[in-house]
Amino acid sequence: MPESALDKLINQLAQDLHELREQGRLWQRGGERIRARGAGAKDKLTTGDRVLATVLYQRKLGTRELLAQLFGVNASTLTRAVHQVQPLLAQRGYTIPPSAARFRTPADVTAFLASSSPTEITSAC
Repeated sequence: MPESALDKLINQLAQDLHELREQGRLWQRGGERIRARGAGAKDKLTTGDRVLATVLYQRKLGTRELLAQLFGVNASTLTRAVHQVQPLLAQRGYTIPPSAARFRTPADVTAFLASSSPTEITSAC
């Protein structure tokens, strides 16, 4: 997926993802927000990271554990992000086909990136 297409996808999903996450937080709190917006713990994944992780997961480029390692989070954080973004992609009619490339470890990803030209990487992912 070209970077411009990914940026467009992130921009399309950003508002819906924000609203979905706020609804989840409202339900989790059991009521309206008490502290000011922005107070409290910060998200470990940005909106762009959430969308990219979901696209990579749907492409089946690696396991959840590998993707979590690459994004610097634990597998449950990555799984939550994927479960939040997947329905939004489906609502907008996006289908992400699986890739032929498969990676098991970060070293596999590094070796692939080192041995490939940018055009090969775009077509493989």
